[in-house]
Amino acid sequence: MLARKLALGPDDHFVEVGSCTGAVTIEAARRAGRVTALERRGERLEATRANLAANEYDADVQLINAEAPEQLPEDGDVVFLGGSRNYECVLDAAVAAGYDRIVMNVSRLEVAGEAARAFRDRDLLDEVLCLQMATGYDLAGATSFDADNPVYMLVGEPGSNNDLGGTA
Repeated sequence: MLARKLALGPDDHFVEVGSCTGAVTIEAARRAGRVTALERRGERLEATRANLAANEYDADVQLINAEAPEQLPEDGDVVFLGGSRNYECVLDAAVAAGYDRIVMNVSRLEVAGEAARAFRDRDLLDEVLCLQMATGYDLAGATSFDADNPVYMLVGEPGSNNDLGGTA
């Protein structure tokens, strides 16, 4: 679902804020022409670097040890926020730089509500999704499901005037 919402093409410059293990960075590097991954924690950036080395991709990839919005590229097309640290500052910087798409994943309900308001306040909010997986298991000879915690995905395009946009 994330890859579909990012809608990356070979001419895109993808920016990930908070690369952690590099899973999103790797997938983006298989689709976009350029990828910049920002990660504030050095050990996580090294995990991203190691995981990139173990995978195939065609993009020009740059890894930066910084806390966003510091060093957020001015020429990015798509930004993904994998966490909620400083997200309002990152949204402001991405809008000011002219990013085309902004996608954010959030796991905490309260933060999802605050982030939705922040997207709306900036006229960004196109779509909100609640993604949840459940794993089947045997319960008394029948199948039951054990649910994982949901992830909320906010998708936005500056100035899109979607029905979800506007003021809160």
